[in-house]
Amino acid sequence: MSDSKINKDSSNKNSDPQKPKIQSYWIYIAIAVVFLGMQFINFNKTVEEIGQLKLEELINQHSVAKIVLVNKEKAEIYLKESSENNSPSGTKSVNSFSQVPPNYVYNFLSAEDFSRWIYSLEKEMGAANFPEVTSLTRKNYVGDIMGWILPIILLVAIWLFIFRKMSGGAGGGGAGNIFSVGKSKAQIFDKNTNVKIDFKDVAGLEEAKVEVNEIVDFLKNPKKYTDLGGKIPKGALLVGPPGTGKTLLAKAVAGEANVPFFSISGSDFVEMFVGVGASRVRDLFKQAKEKAPCIVFIDEIDAVGRARGRNASLGSNDERENTLNQLLTEMDGFGTNSGVIILAATNRSDVLDKALLRAGRFDRQISVELPDLNERKEIFKVHIRPLKLSKEIDIDFFSKQTPGFSGADIANVCNESALIAARSNKKKIGKQDFLDAIDRIIGGLEKKNKIISAEEKKTIAFHEAGHATISWLLPHANPLVKVTIIPRGRALGAAWYLPEERQITTTEQLLDELCATLGGRASEELTFNKISTGALNDLERVTKQAYAMISYFGMSKEIGNLSYYDSSGQGDYTFTKPYSEKTAEKIDLSVKELISIEYERAKKILKDNVKGLTELAQQLLEKEVIFSEDLERIFGKRKVDAQSLTEVPKKPAARRSPVKKVLAAKTSQRSAKKNASGENDENSN
Repeated sequence: MSDSKINKDSSNKNSDPQKPKIQSYWIYIAIAVVFLGMQFINFNKTVEEIGQLKLEELINQHSVAKIVLVNKEKAEIYLKESSENNSPSGTKSVNSFSQVPPNYVYNFLSAEDFSRWIYSLEKEMGAANFPEVTSLTRKNYVGDIMGWILPIILLVAIWLFIFRKMSGGAGGGGAGNIFSVGKSKAQIFDKNTNVKIDFKDVAGLEEAKVEVNEIVDFLKNPKKYTDLGGKIPKGALLVGPPGTGKTLLAKAVAGEANVPFFSISGSDFVEMFVGVGASRVRDLFKQAKEKAPCIVFIDEIDAVGRARGRNASLGSNDERENTLNQLLTEMDGFGTNSGVIILAATNRSDVLDKALLRAGRFDRQISVELPDLNERKEIFKVHIRPLKLSKEIDIDFFSKQTPGFSGADIANVCNESALIAARSNKKKIGKQDFLDAIDRIIGGLEKKNKIISAEEKKTIAFHEAGHATISWLLPHANPLVKVTIIPRGRALGAAWYLPEERQITTTEQLLDELCATLGGRASEELTFNKISTGALNDLERVTKQAYAMISYFGMSKEIGNLSYYDSSGQGDYTFTKPYSEKTAEKIDLSVKELISIEYERAKKILKDNVKGLTELAQQLLEKEVIFSEDLERIFGKRKVDAQSLTEVPKKPAARRSPVKKVLAAKTSQRSAKKNASGENDENSN
């Protein structure tokens, strides 16, 4: 959908007159105000209030016809019709329901004192000349009724208000009551919404697009398949690392097919109330059937689709398992050709229940891997569209400098480069801004003002020079890009490498990487005859990688061709190792021996090239940053592994886990990101 069309639709939508929405609590407030106002509103005639002297004067003038004592609180004065005082000027409200209102009102403090005073006046004037004095008890029925009804009404109103708020928050349904707690919380994107994404908005993922294109074709032309008796897969599972565009691809499928798209997260099914998750699953599929053909997309399905029985402490009546059971039932419940297709995305397909992945449910798994060189180029083209670039920008160069980056990483690089250029008050984004953005994302922000003593700086320089020297001299090690001793993040120094893109990793390549990683500690011991805590990250990576070589890849003569790697993930829930204590001891000894051999090998290489090591460290102290050209000038051209004539740069990974690093060699693109060996030396102090 073009931008003009989107703006037109949005403008038409905004131009429609919208009625003001009346909140329910305003109605409650209005009712309360009316009831309270009735207590103070008086509909009777207003009269004047007088004092004791004025009343005595009227009595002496024989103008008073009668005096009525009301509720022992006040006296109502009624004048004779012939009296000249029968038209008072001042007025004051009085609550009276008598047919003839009084002329005056006298409010006394004590009924007994007023009675004695009246009795004394009556004695003086005589009973024949004294006005009639009576007593009256007058009841306010409206006030009495409201006195006990109004509190009940207020309590009910407050209870209803709180109840609506609580039920609306828990259920998330449109009705806003307790019965909406089991309603589906899925967002619906259809032809009436302004959001539309198609395959043109999704760069890269060409292989995944080919697989999902069959689903799009079925939704557009279902008769072509049903006439031949074919059945479209009921569900497709998008599996891949974070940031590769699984959610975006699912939205593009809905946009291409132009059908309603239900989007919901797996965690939205999980609720504290028992049975709510299953109810929401039923309601979701009910809505989907009504809008078929459509697509139901469940993001992060591992939140609700984990294998049953993994966590025995929760008992058999686990709410997640009940929700999963209902999901399995619904996926098998609707008709084969009803037009409802389920898409789901997850980063952890290994923890999903086997019943969810069987044929007839999620019977098709679409791998959404990290983009390759050409796909990264397409992703860069998408994300640099809104940027103001200089003429020196070369997308091919950046795509080679960022192998192993996901689509989200590349988007972050483009945005970060714009921020760096704006921070320098530039009008356009240059090549160096992109390179700085890549360095910042990998290693963190430079900390040039960090206080480092001269001795520490020298130690860091020789440490990084040791890494650079060995990686340059070993043919199987990763080629160096640059070395710096400027602190970044928690690292005091860093070395950037761009290893070739390979599908498998040999023993020689892993050993050379181990040796290069140990080069920093070996350089410190060889130069200063002492070691420091700066090699903490190196030792962690080396230890994990060595254990992976021995116990996962079977690269040890003592252990043999055995692998204790658990690809199903079930070993995470057990408390025992898959091997005996004797085997564990052999693994520990093999790892220790392997690291010791590579450490001695690193020291020997540095001893043979101590002159170049010292010269490289001195240049680091002077320049703080050196590049591969400096190493070529010192050591000569680098010997390249004959088996890897085609070198494609990879993303230098800062503080990558060595176990994940070597395991990732089993996949094509994931190995690029995990095998990248950006060295970051942390100081544990």
